[in-house]
Amino acid sequence: MIGSRWSFSASCGRLAGAAIGLFAGAAALASEPDPFRIFNSQLEPVAWSEIDGWAVDDQATAFATYLNSCKVMVRGNPAGRERSTLYAALQSVCRRAINAHPRDADAARAFFEANFRPMRIAPLGESSGFLTGYYEPIIEGSRVATDEFKVPIYRTPPNLALRVPRKKVAVAGVSNWRRFARRGTNFYYDRTAIEEGALSGRNLEICWLKDPTDLFFAQIQGSVRVKLADGTMMRLNYDSQNGWPYTPIGRILIERNAVPKDEMSMDRIRDWMQANPDEGKELRRRNKSFVFFRETGLAPHEEPVGAQGISLTPGRSIATDKNIHIYGTPFFIEAELPIEGEKSVKKFRRLMVSQDTGGAIIGPARADLYFGAGDEPAHVAGRIRHPGQFTMLVPREIDPVAAGVHTPLPRPRPAFAKIEEKPEKSEKSSEKSAHDQKQQEPNKQDQKKEANTGRKPVHSQ
Repeated sequence: MIGSRWSFSASCGRLAGAAIGLFAGAAALASEPDPFRIFNSQLEPVAWSEIDGWAVDDQATAFATYLNSCKVMVRGNPAGRERSTLYAALQSVCRRAINAHPRDADAARAFFEANFRPMRIAPLGESSGFLTGYYEPIIEGSRVATDEFKVPIYRTPPNLALRVPRKKVAVAGVSNWRRFARRGTNFYYDRTAIEEGALSGRNLEICWLKDPTDLFFAQIQGSVRVKLADGTMMRLNYDSQNGWPYTPIGRILIERNAVPKDEMSMDRIRDWMQANPDEGKELRRRNKSFVFFRETGLAPHEEPVGAQGISLTPGRSIATDKNIHIYGTPFFIEAELPIEGEKSVKKFRRLMVSQDTGGAIIGPARADLYFGAGDEPAHVAGRIRHPGQFTMLVPREIDPVAAGVHTPLPRPRPAFAKIEEKPEKSEKSSEKSAHDQKQQEPNKQDQKKEANTGRKPVHSQ
């Protein structure tokens, strides 16, 4: 997914069959950089020979994709990565990669094995990760609005700005770090407001499409090729987003029993929305997130640009959680995927590179596989909602054994004062106590009367 939450808790891993805690960086760099941590995950070192398909994958193609990322990484540290141990280690490997020039798949494989350690990674408490697919749609459109083409694709509004609100705002599902209009303190327009014309008349339209469903799916994918009437192809990429969280509408259809979970796909969602236009409109608007585009000027043969700023490679580029992983990190993916047809599942064993991200891509072992542009990649990508094994390639500069040695132990459980419970009184002793108290009440009253009058009271026997 082109363009762009998880709770922070101690990560757990398995090291030589034993559990370890936080995966801290071992590379001792200047100014004591932050240690390498993978939160909410479990990590397990494996041997290269244990990775099914590693020895037969075309590592030369994977190396070329990895090299594209390296050319960006060696230019410097992006904002927020200045003290990252992992980023510094990945940069070191990239410098060696640029000078490596492997001649074939075997030489490329030897480079990866010499410079990385394979680490299985999965969400904490789970055995595998989760895979989906994405693509670049090709849609008919027009540069001018007509009776046929009347659904606008918008560029980023000038009054859309990322800033912190002056007062703490609590809105369900919305972070305090959100996009706000510069003139005002309200959250920016959601999908419903924009579809109903909140941005009309501001000269923000790049082009127009026929169907709002086409725009919706283009926004999910993050890029689109708009085929104009004269045959030219307009290339658009993700530019920004209105700040509202992404809501997966496929999950809503499953909850409503509109589509069985095992049959869910992009094609099924599209078919349902087209067969139920009114309900489809309501469903579409349940996802308040709205994406704005920019025109890229890419040539027809060029692939779209991912979040790392480089062109994606079909079958080798993946989108991962940008809050967890660094662009340029290689992952070997093992899964059984319906590549050739809905009921034809085949082995997918491939080294891929994190070069993109997306609003729905959340978690340490979560990836969106990029398949290319057009109808066939769209059908393949739409069928994929499958578990998969993730093996993360960690630079050898980071020693997981040394990292485990320095993992802090959890704090001891605080001691609480022991509360002694008084034994319960028996029913007989309770009755005796009540009787004694009743006998004492006249004596107390007599003492009080004597104190007031100076005379002792006389009781009849």
